[in-house]
Order: sequence, then structure tokens, then C-alpha cells
Amino acid sequence: MPRPDAAPKATLLFAREQPHDIARLNRDRSLLRVRPGVYVRRDEWASLKPWECYELRVEAVASTWSSPVFCLESAAPSLELPVFGEPRFIHLLSSGPHSWREGDVIVHGTRDQREIVVVDGMSVVGLRDTAVDLCRVLPPAFALGVADVALRLLRHSDETLDFGAFGRAQANRRGIRQLDWIESHADPLAESTGESLSRAVIEWLGYEEPELQVVFHYEGVEDRSDFYWRRQRKIGESDGYGKYDASNPAAMKEHFVREKKREDRLRRHEDGVIRWDWPDSIRWKPLDRKLAVGGLERVRPMQMSMLSTLAQHPRSFTAKERAERWAASTAKYRDKGIRPKSGATPLVSV
Repeated sequence: MPRPDAAPKATLLFAREQPHDIARLNRDRSLLRVRPGVYVRRDEWASLKPWECYELRVEAVASTWSSPVFCLESAAPSLELPVFGEPRFIHLLSSGPHSWREGDVIVHGTRDQREIVVVDGMSVVGLRDTAVDLCRVLPPAFALGVADVALRLLRHSDETLDFGAFGRAQANRRGIRQLDWIESHADPLAESTGESLSRAVIEWLGYEEPELQVVFHYEGVEDRSDFYWRRQRKIGESDGYGKYDASNPAAMKEHFVREKKREDRLRRHEDGVIRWDWPDSIRWKPLDRKLAVGGLERVRPMQMSMLSTLAQHPRSFTAKERAERWAASTAKYRDKGIRPKSGATPLVSV
């Protein structure tokens, strides 16, 4: 799932800040080592969503490396771009053309000039560069989610971004065809990454393209829908986290009552409301069934090659990998430094 707006609810503990007369952090079984010299309470870590764990890992690097500049997924949280799952690596920008890797940190070389901005004390590659970089390498539906958010953020300052043209102006030729696809599909009207994912899957399933954020005026009330198929008078709603506050049962109940009244009102005047959520979209077959049962008809062949890109996200850990990785981890480590070693694994430049 994409990163919510809430900040991670965990606190990093640094070995360098502890008095010498207390037990070493690497001997405390209640702690989990995030990286050398940096720990977090296991119960706090276990309460975090995957993308929140990633933000904490990025924070740990920001606190222990010398003047890092974050890029790709590692820059995304600071720029309010979505992060999908828990990415495998922390991504930094090199000052030169050569790339190297140290543990879970990849330092990317580049021959293209990048805008660097400082957000809350962290140096990150700017919004345009980061959005294009991510759209080159993410699975297409996730890339569309990043692009929609980037356009929405840029719209606040009356700016825009041509993903294809921006990418072609750079020396990096990776993902140009995907950037062209993104340019033809990105839309700032999509209000969540769930809506962005849904738009991609609806197209690949062969259904007619819906209108976004259509406003209805019925019974003296203004309602707005996520999706609307005007020809068939069908409304679509993509439910996601963030629409509901599970920590406030009273507010959550009030929301559901209000939503039920809204849906009943729309059903009285339109020809049906179809609801689905993130798992329905990512697995695509449940969404296909709901759209078909809801009365939508396929207008073009399914794009199985594109639907197959939803099956995995190679840049992030799977749920099984996360469980195995952190279950096997213990806090019993000997800290031998927090700076990168002089030897490095060569990588292809970004």
C-alpha cells in the first residue's frame, strides 16, 4: 500500500548517545537493529506499516551518513510522493558518475544534473527529477500513482510536467517507453494512489475509460464520485486507507452512516454504484468480477501483459520476505562503524 500521511510511530535509538555505564544496546533483546549503531524497540517496529518501516530506515541513514542526498524511493516521503511496500534499498545520489553499494544502501551515479532541495533538514533530489526517476523503474501502475501525485503537487504552483519530454532530455535512456505511457495517462484529478491503480487496471481489463471526480447535485446535496461511466450511468468508488480513521470509532461510524446515505442517494438517480478496494485492484480478477456484475461491458481486449505487472513489485520486499527478514534478526550485533567501507560493489548508473 502507499504511504499514508502519518509519520512513523517509532523512535530511533543511537548507541553513540547512550551513557557508557548502561548496558550496550546491541545486547538488549527488546531492541531491533535498524543498521549499525541504530536501534528501535521491537514492539514499535512491529506496529509499523511496511512503508513506515522504510521511512525509519531512511531516517537512520540520514542520521548516520555524512551529508547524504536521497533519491528515488528514499526521497519520495519528503516530497509527499507515495511509497509502495517496504523498498529493499536506501537510495542516495552520488556526486559523480560512478555507482556503488554498501549493504542496503545504493549510491547512484548520474550524468544528468539534478535539482537538490532540503526538506526538514534532509537533502533530496527535487520533485520533478524524483517523479521521472521513479516512473522509469516502478511497475507501470505504481508509476502512474507517482505521476498523478506529482502533477497534483505541481498544480498547486501552476506548474506541470511532461514526463516523456523530461526523460528524453536526460542522458539516461531507461524506461522511455514507460514515460511516454505515463505522459498519456497521468491525471492530477486522481485523488489517491488507489484511484491511480484502479484507472490502470480498468484500462487493462478492457473497460471504457471513466471520468474522474464528477460532481452530482441530487436532493439538494452535492456529491462527488471517484469514477463515472456516463454512457452507462455507473458510478465507481475506490475505497482505501485514509478514508477511515480506525482510531476513532465514533467518527468511523458517523462516516459509514454518511457514506451509506450518500450511496443510497446516488443509486436513486444513477444506474448503480460499484465499490472495490486496493486488494481487488492489485489482484485484478476481483475488480473484473465487480465491474462485470455491476453492469459494465468490456469494449476492448484485456491486456494480459500489463495485468501481469501487478503480480510482483521487485523493488520492495514481499510480505514473506519481510516476515523472514525481521523475525530472524536479533539485536546482538557488534557495531563496527557507521560509515561506508572503502570497497564498494559497482552498479549500473541511474
